[in-house]
Amino acid sequence: ENLRVEDDCLVIEARKEPMENREYTSARINTQGKVQIKYGYIEARIWLPAGQGTWPAFWMMGTGASSWPRCGEIDIMERLNFDSVVYQTVHSHYTYTLGIQDPVSSSTAPIRPDDFNVYGVDMWPDSIVFHVNGIRNYAYPRIETDKSGQFPFDIPQYLIVDMQLRGP
Repeated sequence: ENLRVEDDCLVIEARKEPMENREYTSARINTQGKVQIKYGYIEARIWLPAGQGTWPAFWMMGTGASSWPRCGEIDIMERLNFDSVVYQTVHSHYTYTLGIQDPVSSSTAPIRPDDFNVYGVDMWPDSIVFHVNGIRNYAYPRIETDKSGQFPFDIPQYLIVDMQLRGP
């Protein structure tokens, strides 16, 4: 019931209803096992809720035998609360486990609150480039390094759209 198509839009709804020792329910949808993307441009036009405690995201995970964070994660859009910015981040063994932030693994971009915004990512063999409303916001390059896992994004990725809920 939390996931449906309404007026040609995918709706992910959070509800205040108890389930499995939690006070709220929500939903997620993904393309795992159905559609994977290796290179190219992906975008979605998304309206984000302004409520405190919501955590909507449009993101990708790497396929294959590696577990997180070695498989790589690309956060095309993540809104951590009710402010007017979104986060665009890459996660990998290099950035998460080793804690290396050279090159920088995250950026923020302003959005129009309570309106539709367009979030996109352009994936190349040598970089990942993020866009918000048609404007290039941030790029994460492949670099030469002796540290493993700096760019695990040359394997197919699957898409995920979800809304988690965070306590105050």
